[in-house]
Amino acid sequence: MKKFRGISLVAGVGILALTLSGCAPTEDLTPTASPTESTAEVTAPLITVGWNDIIDDFNTSSAAGNNVANSLTSYLTSSGFNYYDNAPSLVKNTDFGSYEIVVADPLTVKYTINDGVVWSDGTPIDGADMAMAWAATFGYFKNADESYMFAHAAPKDNLASKLPTVDGNSITFEYDVQYVDWETQFGVGVATHGAVQMAYPDIADAAAAKAAFLDALASGDSEWMSKVAEVWNTGYSSTNTPSNPLVYLSSGPYVLEELVEESYATHVLNPLYTWGPKPKYERITIRQIADSTAAIQAVDNGEVQIASGQPTADVLALVQGLANAEYESGEEAAYEHVDLTVNNGGPFDPASYGGDAEKARKIRQAFLLSIPRGEIIDKLIKPLNPNARVRTAVQFIPGANGYDQAEAFYADYLGTDEENREKAKALIAEVGGVNGDVGFWYPEGNVRRGQEFELIKLSADSVGFNVVDESEPDWAFTEKVYPELNPHDAVIFAWAATSLAVSGDDQYLTLGGPSNWTGYDNANVAALLEELQTAVEVEDQLRIRLAIEAELAKDAYNITIFQFPGLTWWDKSVSGVSSNLLVPYFYWNFWDWTPTAG
Repeated sequence: MKKFRGISLVAGVGILALTLSGCAPTEDLTPTASPTESTAEVTAPLITVGWNDIIDDFNTSSAAGNNVANSLTSYLTSSGFNYYDNAPSLVKNTDFGSYEIVVADPLTVKYTINDGVVWSDGTPIDGADMAMAWAATFGYFKNADESYMFAHAAPKDNLASKLPTVDGNSITFEYDVQYVDWETQFGVGVATHGAVQMAYPDIADAAAAKAAFLDALASGDSEWMSKVAEVWNTGYSSTNTPSNPLVYLSSGPYVLEELVEESYATHVLNPLYTWGPKPKYERITIRQIADSTAAIQAVDNGEVQIASGQPTADVLALVQGLANAEYESGEEAAYEHVDLTVNNGGPFDPASYGGDAEKARKIRQAFLLSIPRGEIIDKLIKPLNPNARVRTAVQFIPGANGYDQAEAFYADYLGTDEENREKAKALIAEVGGVNGDVGFWYPEGNVRRGQEFELIKLSADSVGFNVVDESEPDWAFTEKVYPELNPHDAVIFAWAATSLAVSGDDQYLTLGGPSNWTGYDNANVAALLEELQTAVEVEDQLRIRLAIEAELAKDAYNITIFQFPGLTWWDKSVSGVSSNLLVPYFYWNFWDWTPTAG
């Protein structure tokens, strides 16, 4: 069973920037040491942290594996060319490797991995590993139906179409356009020899596996490559410790030791790791605790040292009552929203009104008008953040440059923080009634979203909708590698950002995008998103993003509700905990977690 955990978004997002989450930490902008500044020896055997879910897929670059819970284990077991500190600022990880622009126009970049950097089985990490990441990231191979052979979470087949040059530990490739987010676009994912050897078990030698991949890439051998892609897409999914260690090869400080479905994932120090800081704990266990109250109790009784959860007023009060713990709370770079499905034959689909797109749009507007955002904020969010306010924009965070202009696009039918039931009733009357029930999905067991649903149902039903509870414990509508029809008419979750990149919203705003579960399709939006990819000037970025926002408002695409409040708490037996607005949240500096004296 695949479960996601909410989602979040910053002012534009790049590759893998939109990630599913649900629990969220807090805002603390205090600088801490970078990996290269941390050299302490291990002084404690184990630290246990609580999260609402654990890993079920070891390829976080794939559409199937791209979610927060998977990214946490990935962050512990991977190294890369850069990472975000909690400023947040992008920090280059020169212990792992380096990258540079070798030609400014056309934009040509070179990535080099340092000598001595190896996978946890001892195989060098080199240009062949980056070549597979290149093929997947830039959608080089296609199936007969023109779908991507490597089902990347955010493929970009319009950025780099020319084959790269691989030379030992280096890869050099040229962008087709002056891509604004090139620095956060590319990185090493899973091991090439691992994927090849899982696809072709008769290839026993790692070097031979890499050579075979490079040959197939150079010759465009789609038939051979399809088996590797199939493994890349689905072969890394596992809810328990994989029987094949190739599935969980590590390039980072830790390597998976044990995974128990819906229970815990334990990671032990990688004995081959020398290209970065040595963490201060021999093992890190991520324990699945879906209920925040249980996570608070686990910290209180010493079973867990650090935990984070989706807060409610009651949860915050319990955390504040902990005798031997500290906590941080604040607003995150994440936002709650409700999306409407427009192609499943439901009440928001033009097909339900004889193909009349305008009638369907008015029904969508009416539903969005009925959502009691002000009441949700007042009852559920302000007890955690007294300064919380409604968010009314997809592309912009409240207070950011452009937000006020973006908010104005919605004034025609979302004029205030409160719902507008009378206007919603009038729109429904104009159409002649709502055709069909509204199947509303939220993650079963999520207390706050259950409360949101009850408030939404009460309001929407009063204006003429019949909202039906379709909550599930998993996220089945996201399960497909590329989305088929979403059976739910409305879904509520949050987008969680992994970077501050400008582009990347095509992941969910273009038809066929790997995170487009609504069926939304607007040619103007698609063209603007493509233009945004090469918008180097800030004023052009703002112009394009505002134009996108205007289209989303006109189409009644969805409704945004609030920025995510976050809450992290930890036992005083550990120090060095420091939150980050971006995924991976408080894990970002795990090498600084330190057992306190006594």
